[in-house]
Amino acid sequence: MALAKIFLISFLVALIATPVAVAQLGGLLSGLLGPIHIDGVLFCSLNGQIDIINGSTTPVFPNASVQLRCGAGNVVSSTTTNGSGVFSLVLDPLQNILSSLLSNCSLVVTTPLSTCNASLPSIGLLQSPLQLVGKTLVGLLSIVNLGATGFQLLPNLI
Repeated sequence: MALAKIFLISFLVALIATPVAVAQLGGLLSGLLGPIHIDGVLFCSLNGQIDIINGSTTPVFPNASVQLRCGAGNVVSSTTTNGSGVFSLVLDPLQNILSSLLSNCSLVVTTPLSTCNASLPSIGLLQSPLQLVGKTLVGLLSIVNLGATGFQLLPNLI
């Protein structure tokens, strides 16, 4: 009888400790795999890229909402460009599989282009698939860097 109680108590302690051990292991693996980093500069143009027209360059697109959408338009992460048009997203590799990000996700700019230039369309979204830019090693940590392949205006999306 005493042996059964000891076994039961040991079993319950093991059950309680298991989620803690799994959480610590997940944190360790996440640290070893390193984050997935998506960044870029968004310009105020029909393709989000810099254009040089008549000697002047395209201005950046500040305060634009940028979303990472996967599958049927599910928003995985979002950010806003800064005053220099720069955006940056950091993803956990345990929650976001790299091959799925590259094949099933895209960056979407939801702020209308007319916000940065009244002569540009007020409907539609800029959208770009992702591409692998490279990896950065910081000690033992490997950071995967992704970027836009090139934005296109999709006028039928709001």
